[in-house]
Amino acid sequence: MVASQQTKSRLSDAFDPDEYRMSLGDHLEELRVRLMLGLGVFFLVAIVCLGFGEHVTRFFLRPLEVAQIRTHQSQQIYYTEAAESFTVMIKASLIVATAVSSPWLLYQLWQFVAAGLYPKERKYVTKYLPLSITLLIVGMVFLYVFVLPLMLEFFLTFGMGDPMHTGNTIDQRAATQPAFVVPRYDGDPPKKVEGQMWIDGSQHRLKFVSEGVLCVIPYGNAGSAMPLITLATYIDMVINLLLSFGLAFQMPLVVLALVRIGIVDVPALKKMRRVVYFSMAIVAAFIVPDVVTGMIALMVPLILLFEMGLWLAREKPADPLAN
Repeated sequence: MVASQQTKSRLSDAFDPDEYRMSLGDHLEELRVRLMLGLGVFFLVAIVCLGFGEHVTRFFLRPLEVAQIRTHQSQQIYYTEAAESFTVMIKASLIVATAVSSPWLLYQLWQFVAAGLYPKERKYVTKYLPLSITLLIVGMVFLYVFVLPLMLEFFLTFGMGDPMHTGNTIDQRAATQPAFVVPRYDGDPPKKVEGQMWIDGSQHRLKFVSEGVLCVIPYGNAGSAMPLITLATYIDMVINLLLSFGLAFQMPLVVLALVRIGIVDVPALKKMRRVVYFSMAIVAAFIVPDVVTGMIALMVPLILLFEMGLWLAREKPADPLAN
């Protein structure tokens, strides 16, 4: 009880990790309190995100919708299991909740481990942790805004091959028996009538009204291969790419750490530029298989971030363990 009260009082007040020492029981008690504080905020944020679960899922789907509009594809995504859309919504909401609450979770983790670090080590962490978080966010935003729509547009266009048959057959009866012409609107008509049918050019869908319900028939270009994108597969791909880009943008800190530890020095890295650039091309191709747009869009920032790492590591500081 005494240890718990001491821990809670220390949590509420600013403290210097050098001014106290804790026993094993104190460490465990502080870990318990930190976990409760961190997970408590996470659960609150998760509840809010679940309340806006549909909007969160649409946020993930937005790059796909942009690519479908650019390639004149129907803005449609499919699911193959009855509960798939619900489970995907929960998964996306929890991931967003983790991202939103991560600063608080990192703060609680830092408060726990700070007491076990030397002053110089704490200085390094507090100096470069904000840069690491910034690079992580910049990498994810760069993927979401720029790379993902271009990559999806390339893949959707690549799937539009020639039709299975060659040439177009002309039926002369069409001259005396005109085909039915479906009106085309950039949206929906102001008043829908039973049995009415039209093409929504803004969404690339064929719509009709049946028993008072608006129904949709997706369509696409007359190619031999058409994309049928499922919800769970697409969300998993986006999440993996977000994590990959966020980690890839940690390149400056990786270079800085390699130099600080003494594994390699800055002059050696400058001489190895060609090898490093070639390795980045392989990594970019592995993360983003789209060699036309996505790979280049990732490789160029990696090169710039590598040069940024060389700039950060240009001066070697004193021993971090020294007082």
